[in-house]
Amino acid sequence: MNDSTQGIRLAAAGRDGTSRDETGRGPAAGGVQSIERAFDLLEMLADAGGALGLSELAANSGLPLPTVHRLMRTLVNRGYVRQEASRRYTLGSRLIRLGETSSRMLGTWLRPFLAQLVRETGETANLAMLDGDEVVYIAQVPSAHSMRMFTEPGRRVRPHCTAVGKALLAQLPPREARALLDQGGMPAYTPTTITDPDLLVAHLEVIRKQGYAVDEGEQEIGVRCFAVAVPDAPAPLAISTSGPQARMTDDAAARIVPALKLTAIEMSATIAAEGAD
Repeated sequence: MNDSTQGIRLAAAGRDGTSRDETGRGPAAGGVQSIERAFDLLEMLADAGGALGLSELAANSGLPLPTVHRLMRTLVNRGYVRQEASRRYTLGSRLIRLGETSSRMLGTWLRPFLAQLVRETGETANLAMLDGDEVVYIAQVPSAHSMRMFTEPGRRVRPHCTAVGKALLAQLPPREARALLDQGGMPAYTPTTITDPDLLVAHLEVIRKQGYAVDEGEQEIGVRCFAVAVPDAPAPLAISTSGPQARMTDDAAARIVPALKLTAIEMSATIAAEGAD
């Protein structure tokens, strides 16, 4: 970095000594800039889906190279970032524990919405999240009907064979959804499981237009599910109701799907309000 560039950055600092970025903005009110920058870098690594070099992180963040280096060195020392032999950076294993705990807490926090959904629909309600090429169930409120299903919290499944999975895939660009399907594979679990990626990618367009996904016994014989994505969630989330095909009819869908969509919007608003605090 030359002296003139450094001078511009110094001139952008406020009279209170708080640095500002190139847009002239400082940290959010009450925030700590170095922490905000560290989280920005972590999110860049997550969005990249792989490894990034120091110069790439500096270019993407607009931060000086020495600043990025100091932040990344701290994150590496704490285990939240790992530096590969190529000197590129990727997310570290210590984030796994945080992610797992956060998922459990998120499920606990949003569980009342599922309970309300059960009261309105009479069927089991689920909350799931897309994690890599898998879907993980993070919360469930069972209905009063005695029927045990595979959708228990903590269980991981492939996205192609569940309503929540297809609802989440439909939120992705078609090329990204196809890449995810190719990565994880599309094994058949029942006779109705869709195992052709081209067919499923075409089906995702239908899901986008109608605003919900259906599992026609594709993961478990005799079980039908309806699901919608939670809009604008910080992580890819979807909610669903599931039950026996004899009860989960098209007539039932006419009242369940609107309830799902309304609950998803309410969840989204609650999450957004929490993030704004």
